[in-house]
Amino acid sequence: MSVAACPGCVTAGPTAERLAHDIALPTHELILPRIHCLACINAVEQALHSVPDIESARVNLSRKRVSILARNPAADPTPWIEHLSALGYEAHEARQTQGNTKMQGLVLRLGISGFAMMNVMLLSVAVWSGATDATRDLFHWISAAIALPATLFCAEPFFSNAWSAIKARRLNMDVPIALAIFLACMVSVYETMHSGAHAYFDAALSLTFFLLAGRTLDAWMRSNARSAAADLAALEPRRVITLVEGQQQSRAIDDIAVGTEIHLTAGMRVPLDALLLSERTEIDRSALTGESETSIVLQGAHLTAGEIVVCGPISARTTVPSSQSTLRRMVELASIAEAARGRYSSLADWAAQLYAPVIHGLSLVGGMVWFFLTGDVHKAVMVAIATLIITCPCALGLAVPAVATVATNRIFRLGALVKSDTALERLATVTTIAFDKTGTLTQSALIVPANFSIEECQVLKALAMASQHPLSQSLLPALADVTAAAVSGLKEYRGQGIWGRWNGQDVRLGSGAWVGAEASTVFQFGKTIHPLSRTEHLIPGAKDTIRQLQDQGYDVHLVSGDKQASAAAMARDLNIAKVHAEMTPEAKQTFVADIQAKGEHLLMVGDGLNDTLALTQAWASIAPGSALEASQNAADIVLLDGDLAKIPETLRLAKSARRRILENFALAASYNAVAIPIALSGFASPLFAALAMSLSSITVTLNALRVR
Repeated sequence: MSVAACPGCVTAGPTAERLAHDIALPTHELILPRIHCLACINAVEQALHSVPDIESARVNLSRKRVSILARNPAADPTPWIEHLSALGYEAHEARQTQGNTKMQGLVLRLGISGFAMMNVMLLSVAVWSGATDATRDLFHWISAAIALPATLFCAEPFFSNAWSAIKARRLNMDVPIALAIFLACMVSVYETMHSGAHAYFDAALSLTFFLLAGRTLDAWMRSNARSAAADLAALEPRRVITLVEGQQQSRAIDDIAVGTEIHLTAGMRVPLDALLLSERTEIDRSALTGESETSIVLQGAHLTAGEIVVCGPISARTTVPSSQSTLRRMVELASIAEAARGRYSSLADWAAQLYAPVIHGLSLVGGMVWFFLTGDVHKAVMVAIATLIITCPCALGLAVPAVATVATNRIFRLGALVKSDTALERLATVTTIAFDKTGTLTQSALIVPANFSIEECQVLKALAMASQHPLSQSLLPALADVTAAAVSGLKEYRGQGIWGRWNGQDVRLGSGAWVGAEASTVFQFGKTIHPLSRTEHLIPGAKDTIRQLQDQGYDVHLVSGDKQASAAAMARDLNIAKVHAEMTPEAKQTFVADIQAKGEHLLMVGDGLNDTLALTQAWASIAPGSALEASQNAADIVLLDGDLAKIPETLRLAKSARRRILENFALAASYNAVAIPIALSGFASPLFAALAMSLSSITVTLNALRVR
């Protein structure tokens, strides 16, 4: 039988295939963290359009990024970045993620399936209106010419995932989806070849369209629930300007070796941990620590990857390779946490694996029962297809990761990095909290001697202001009313202190060993050396944090290696009744084990090397950002800016996340309890099944966003 059709209909399939290969996707993406209005968009786009190497540029204000289509996909974007920097727009290259490409592919397939679906439905209306015999067969063949290639291309994600699962001798949620689409197409082809009264190409395309719509919306919502790992990764530039014999060269960040001299201009982010070679600069650390004020750093100071250079240009020498930078390590830790494969995630995986064979069995039994009862093959196949689709466990599979991503990101924005994959689950069930004292709840401060002259106080303040050492900073509150002296040549020596010149004489603030004195900390004023004594005081916000935790119902303990009198006095200030003093590291670990043996879930908060065993032993653990590396590695959460006020809110978010996960399980179970009887009863068409399944997945993801 020969079939004539309009050229547009016959070529729909080949056109879809060609579009899939020929569509011009962006070759580069730049992050623009400082843009904020329409004028910024126009200025950036016009500036990039004027570059000969760029074909097009499109700014996304909400994501603060610009997508660029370059004539050479491998082009170095450094000149473009410098061009924008000269116009006053900070820019650096973003890491292209699979998620962006996947989202673009989903949107393309969604558009093609929707266009094809509408055309096939128009032909179906003609059949439903009474077309018979040769006319009906002609419309069915035209529908097949449009639907089969469009479905083959648009449903490719479902087919490829299902085939990968079958080859591995397992079942996943795409197996019943692919099987349903395939059956709908094959039954339609059979009916068309035998001049049947019904064909279901519109159902196959509708099924594909609505499944893609649900998956696209889900991907979009999950991309809006931006992960902490993605936020951190976005801070890392792709390329670095190095200095080789005084000449600037652009190199990929992964090619930078330890000891390489790098060049940074104002507004650039530090790409790798490095030592400052220039005399001084000003650094913005807000992205990593949440500090609102910029910091002045001097030659020899340590620069951390992700910080922004406020005053430049400067040069620095890298101290680690890119794979070991502070920022890259934080990205890896955040990625581990967001995987969230704790007990709840394992339950979701187990349920999804159980669902596939059960649903295949129900679909087969339902189809056979309908065939034996009615003898209607079409009805039996439609019941089997609807059952396969409507019971797909997509919502169950999203229950945990959607919540984990949102909650981890929300906690990160508070200023805390979740670095354990089961931390949220464990934090939600904490009943008891133990705090280390020294360095966690308290900090040492230097005392300004009462007999200091005005000149000595002014010089001391100038030295203290130029150093970021906690002891130096502790002097500033007592010197708030003093005007700093004009000390010249300020230079900080790592591990020793800060030096300068005032009125032709040396002035220093630092270690007593540096100047040969017995005191631990000294202030040198000319030839006079003043020992500075220390005092211990509560960290700002410590008392309020303890009160909030007690109000939330937690049992709070103070655990310290300090003497009983000192620990008890601090506990009284904090209104903590349970004090454990003179505790060795082993004693702290035993204390934690004993508490947990009573059925309590203990959260340990500590910063010192002597807290490492307790942090590891505890049900959950938190370390301040100022803690030793060993303590941070042992902890589940690191407070990036050391603010203890983040702890009560972090615990509240963990509980909220746990509630959302349980609610998602309940939503998925309730949906299936209603959907399965509807499908087996024959009341659900494949189109209705696709809509219901997509809505269930979207509902679960929307519920996860409530963690915000």
